[in-house]
Amino acid sequence: MAKAKLEGRDQVNAGRFKGRKEPAQSDPLGPPPKWLVDTEATKAKSAWLLFQTEIPWLTGSHRMLVGMAANIQGRIMAGQDVGVQAMNLLRQCLGQMGATPADASKIAVPDADDEKDDLLD
Repeated sequence: MAKAKLEGRDQVNAGRFKGRKEPAQSDPLGPPPKWLVDTEATKAKSAWLLFQTEIPWLTGSHRMLVGMAANIQGRIMAGQDVGVQAMNLLRQCLGQMGATPADASKIAVPDADDEKDDLLD
C-alpha cells in the first residue's frame, strides 16, 4: 500500500486498493543481527550497515531480506568469488528493497522540510 500511495497508483486504480490495509510496521531496520559478523571470508555486518545507509527507507519488516543480501554482498566485499546464482539472488533482493535504479525511481522519500511541515499540521 505504501508503495502504491507513493506512486499514486492508489488514486489511479482506487478500486484495486479499496479495503486493503498495510501491516503496521514503523520500526527502523535497526542494527545487524548478532549472527551477521565480519570475518576474513565475509563482511556481512559491514554490508548490512552499507545497506542501512544507502537504502534509508528499509524498516524492520525488511530484516530477513537485508540479511540475505548482506550475506552475499559481504562475501563480495571480502573478495570472495560468488557464483551467478548468488549474484542473481542479490539482484533480486536489491530489487525487492527498491535499491536498483529502476526500482529506486518508484520510491518517494519525503524531504526533511516536508516532514517538518507534517509535524506542524
